[in-house]
Amino acid sequence: MDSKTLFEKSQKVAPGGVHSPVRAFKSVGGNPIFFKSSKGATMTSVEGDTYIDFCQSFGPNILGHRDPDVSKVIEEMVQTTWSLGACEPYSLELAEFMTQAAPWMEKLRFVCSGTEAVMSAIRVARGATNREKILKFDGCYHGHYDGMLVKAGSGLAGKAASSSAGVPEVLAEATLVAPLDDEQALEAVFKEHGDQIAAVILEPLPANFGLLEQRKEFIEKIHSLSKHYGSLVIYDEVISGFRVSMGGMAEVLKTDPDLVTYGKIIGGGFPVGCYGGKAKYMDLLAPEGPVYQAGTLAASPLGMCAGLATLKKLKDKNIHQQLEIRTSKWVSELNSLLEEKSSPFVVNHFGSLFWLHKNTGKSISRVEDFDSDMGELYAKLFHNLLNQKIYMAPSAFEVGFVSWAHTDEVLAQALEGIKKAL
Repeated sequence: MDSKTLFEKSQKVAPGGVHSPVRAFKSVGGNPIFFKSSKGATMTSVEGDTYIDFCQSFGPNILGHRDPDVSKVIEEMVQTTWSLGACEPYSLELAEFMTQAAPWMEKLRFVCSGTEAVMSAIRVARGATNREKILKFDGCYHGHYDGMLVKAGSGLAGKAASSSAGVPEVLAEATLVAPLDDEQALEAVFKEHGDQIAAVILEPLPANFGLLEQRKEFIEKIHSLSKHYGSLVIYDEVISGFRVSMGGMAEVLKTDPDLVTYGKIIGGGFPVGCYGGKAKYMDLLAPEGPVYQAGTLAASPLGMCAGLATLKKLKDKNIHQQLEIRTSKWVSELNSLLEEKSSPFVVNHFGSLFWLHKNTGKSISRVEDFDSDMGELYAKLFHNLLNQKIYMAPSAFEVGFVSWAHTDEVLAQALEGIKKAL
């Protein structure tokens, strides 16, 4: 059965035919491809075509699909246990590894997704401060938790409005929104609402709506204002955590967040998230404290072992540094090709993340920097890339990922395909 037929059948049983909106190709047009298998840097469609994959499940597969070393650990665990609902040693091993790699995270708790991690971290922050409001930034995505599905509104500094139907206005009003890369606007929000803000949540490397690298001075301003007004700082490192370095952006920036959320890579391809931070805040959680959170499938043995095997391999083989060098070289070659072809596109990167977008002639650090036709231009290129058997994220505002399985040979092959697509 081909992808077109499968999509028609899926639309009868799932909203839009998908279980996560971006998979539907709505922003690029056409019907999505159904994939039946994956290995390393590639995925194979139900039609039997093999694509070089730069989506990599939107980030978790830093070693590539079905890394052989991780696969051995998973196969052994499948024969050992699946789900226990009781105390086990596997989450302890992963937690010890993670807290050693990220010492600002003194304690952590595993959950099943990044959204759940964000929701829980916000609850802890509110419990710790006895305040209600949360400040987020326009252009940062923190999952589909009601309180984070908001956008900047009009009127008073920081006022927000819901960005999704089904989110009550009272919840939207508890979230303030400020622009990225704007100290003046940040100060205005704190001046207006500082004594009500429980926490500021941010992606220290915004990578869910383009790759919007921020100035260190702006990040430091967030920390100083938060400290002054008694607000906590939450880093959402679901994408950047253990991706840009073993310690994520907190290590790169040499900053000390109060709470951090992780996901994707820490599960080795399985649905794992976690939130953690300073012990005095994490100890507010039940059964020790008054903040309640629980999860039937939290700390799944399969995810714990896959995550630990992934993180150990990253560390033992010094993969972060090598991936940074490999990605930088490839992005440089790709930008040379784009310039040679007089393409309207350019690529920027951070570590092994990259973003192919319209060249505006300047760096892009805020939503306001986007050109209005960026999505339309990308949609055309996306389908040309598909014709060359190269799979990028089906949205102009999603980043791409280079994995350990993207060898120099694979990247050279991709470059040839991109050249034809242009």
